[in-house]
Amino acid sequence: MPDIHITRDHTLGLAAARKLAFKWAETAEDKLGMECTYEEGKTSDLVTFTRAGANGELKVTKDRFELDARLGFLLGAFKDRIETEIVKNLDQLLAQKEPHKAFEQALAKRDAANKPAAKKAAAKKKA
Repeated sequence: MPDIHITRDHTLGLAAARKLAFKWAETAEDKLGMECTYEEGKTSDLVTFTRAGANGELKVTKDRFELDARLGFLLGAFKDRIETEIVKNLDQLLAQKEPHKAFEQALAKRDAANKPAAKKAAAKKKA
C-alpha cells in the first residue's frame, strides 16, 4: 500500500498531460536525483520513479493524474510535509491556464532564487 496517494482530475487531454508529466520526470531526475522511466501508452502513460528512500509511479490519462509513492523509513517521517507540498504544487499548476508554461516559469524562478545560495556555498569552499 502506498504511503502517498494523490489523484487529480484535469482537462488537459492526453497530449498536454503527457508533455507535463514528461517535464516533471526530467525535473525529478535533475533536481531530486530520481531515476525515472517513462512508458507511453495508447490511452495512458506511466512514469516509474525511484531514488534512495522513495519509489512509486505516476499514471497519466487524458483527464487524470494519479500518484502513488512509497517512502522509506527516513522520508516517512516527513510524509505529511511531502504530501502537502505535492498537493499544493499540483493544485497551483492545474489552476493555471497554461500549466506547462507555468511549470517552466516556476522552475526558472526557483533556479534563479537558488543561484545566490549556490554562489555563496562555492565561495565558502574556496575560502
